[in-house]
Amino acid sequence: MVVKFGTSLLTAGGGDLDPAAMGGLVRQIAEVRAGGAQIAVVTSGAVAAGRARVGGRAKIRSIAARQALAAIGQAHLVERYDSLLRDRGLTAAQALITRADLTERRGYLNVRNTLLRLLELGVVPIINENDVVADEALRGGAFGENDGLAALAANLIDADLLILLSDVDGLFDRDPRKHEDASLIARITDFAAALAAADEGSDSAATFRGRGSMRAKVEAARRAAESGCEVVIANGRLPDAIVRIARGERPGTVVPALRSQVESRKRWLLSGVAQTGALQLDDGAVRALVRHGRSLLPAGVTAASGAFERGDAVALAAPGGGQIGVGISNYSAAEVGRIRGLRSSEIEAVLGYDYGAEIVHRNNLALTAATAG
Repeated sequence: MVVKFGTSLLTAGGGDLDPAAMGGLVRQIAEVRAGGAQIAVVTSGAVAAGRARVGGRAKIRSIAARQALAAIGQAHLVERYDSLLRDRGLTAAQALITRADLTERRGYLNVRNTLLRLLELGVVPIINENDVVADEALRGGAFGENDGLAALAANLIDADLLILLSDVDGLFDRDPRKHEDASLIARITDFAAALAAADEGSDSAATFRGRGSMRAKVEAARRAAESGCEVVIANGRLPDAIVRIARGERPGTVVPALRSQVESRKRWLLSGVAQTGALQLDDGAVRALVRHGRSLLPAGVTAASGAFERGDAVALAAPGGGQIGVGISNYSAAEVGRIRGLRSSEIEAVLGYDYGAEIVHRNNLALTAATAG
């Protein structure tokens, strides 16, 4: 799952990171991790932390000032997560991402593979936008106080659940601060109506402690739902909110997944529109992929065709020539040509570097219906 923390939640409504608030959130992360779930955290709070470090002296109206404060506060923010997680036997990893990292083919694959490997290692990724490089979020655009980044992170790691936590209970049909009879929308099925309610409803105004809005949360939830991820927009101050949601409770506003996450990814891979090459496999590799659900290693590749680059989708063919699936290659056609048939331990000696032991990781692989059946 991916859990996003808003600035107001991390500061408990104050001007600096609140130790008790962050400690409570990390305690819940540890509890859910102990239950077997993999968790990535998307966090806000760097600008608020930076402003507190300089004693509130800096004015933050300009983008440059906010970027400077983010640079100051990011180190403190991650140090706080690292310390709290370490106290509970967990390891934190910082991941600073920009939109450009995810729109470029190699960048997307690098970020995805890194996050997946961190989760496999049992590490908790702490993800934030790199505000020093990208200023879109500071201008209220792009990821939208990291709500959009959280949706993209959920897609990157094929998350089953995205939890967007702030200091509001969810999406209301009207602003509850102005209308006593405002009603919480428990489930979103009509996004046009939900966006209209977001414009009128709660948390519509951004402050210096948080740049997000309920509209940003609804838009992020739609993107995540379309990629096969369920979304819960809830109040992080609710006792044990993360634990309760992980156990199946649904406080706040729920956005159901619009399709199977596996179906969504496989549909794209098997559509053929992105294929730029093919890999010929030996019998052992076919058995490993089809029967045992393993990754494709260099030793099982006998030939590569096409002018594909790292991050491109390639067809996977059995010795007889029939296609068994499609995968995203960690190596270009030229690189595969040099390492095919070799052991994974030999990749670096041949290329001078390596992008991992697999040519196609099992998480980036889709088998055809006939093969899977």
